[in-house]
Amino acid sequence: MWNKIQELMGQHHPERLRVARLCIENGLAVRDDGIYLNRIEIPTARIARAAGVDRRTVAETVRMIQSDTGLRDIFERFQSAGLSLKGVAKQLSLGVVEISARDPKDIGILASASKLLADAGISIRQAQVDDPELSPEPKLTLIGDKSVPGHLIPEMLKIRGVARVSVY
Repeated sequence: MWNKIQELMGQHHPERLRVARLCIENGLAVRDDGIYLNRIEIPTARIARAAGVDRRTVAETVRMIQSDTGLRDIFERFQSAGLSLKGVAKQLSLGVVEISARDPKDIGILASASKLLADAGISIRQAQVDDPELSPEPKLTLIGDKSVPGHLIPEMLKIRGVARVSVY
């Protein structure tokens, strides 16, 4: 999917690609000639500022998405995944581990990482997995009920397909 988006927008219009990426990363839908966070319409100027483009570029991106049946069918159904604890983990004394895979389609990364946390007595409060077809740099983010001990990092790096592990 991301390749199709790049093909349509990226070669000649990298600024439109930034708008599309912003929508995907934030679960923003494109419908009714606008951009929405679930049922809330986001003003074009706000999207433009966040993407580092002008308002016309946002409007052109919306028109381009709506003119392509395949893209329109996908973008108009996006929804925000809801609250993420990642940004407030430190304040809530939660542990965060972020995993990048060599090939995000590898099987078992989530299961193996979850087992390592469970074996360490850490209950997973939230798991977020970026879709490799929609996100250019997909990650697995696990948020546990306490800090992740440093000795788990090398263990997670041993999981087949894992490229990088960040703990904070």
